[in-house]
Amino acid sequence: MPPQGRPGAPGTTYRATPRPRRPVPPFVRALRRTPLYRTLRRIPNPRLTGLGSGLFCTAVMFLLACLIRLVAGSSVVAYGVLFVPVAALTALWVRPADLVTAPVGVPIAFAAGVLPVAEGTDGFGGQFMGLVTTLALNAGWLYGGTLVAGLIVTVRKIRLMVLRRQGRPERGGPAPGGPAQGGPRGKRLPSA
Repeated sequence: MPPQGRPGAPGTTYRATPRPRRPVPPFVRALRRTPLYRTLRRIPNPRLTGLGSGLFCTAVMFLLACLIRLVAGSSVVAYGVLFVPVAALTALWVRPADLVTAPVGVPIAFAAGVLPVAEGTDGFGGQFMGLVTTLALNAGWLYGGTLVAGLIVTVRKIRLMVLRRQGRPERGGPAPGGPAQGGPRGKRLPSA
């Protein structure tokens, strides 16, 4: 082995050969030049834990329900329409290790957030019956948002499995074979 750590000692430099890149199709290049694409690239891309994604969706839906109650009365249709994009964002922002939690947390967030717009009478029993009635009559929005979250999570999981099979890490994730995946530890390349 060549000596390491001494100044001026000759060492071996290893250079990785870059993988050949596939050519980008013309329609993708045209899409990347559009203002909509540039705007979407500027949107933050956080990675929420399973609990964080559930809390995010619940808090946003509760705040939206309070806002709808102030502006439009008790419009459950407006609440349902806003639920679908929030469910999609939740599924997009959950981290890869917690993908399964998004379709589970989204319906819980719908039920917890609908309280301000649910129509019920005074008292606990009346409010509870109003909540159950609202959930039963607007189950289409609940299923639609959950379906959107499930589809997004499924596509993300398939993409993650394809990237792992090809030996490439997902953006922001550890490299395959590294310490996080039980690979060799402490193996370093000598530096010059």
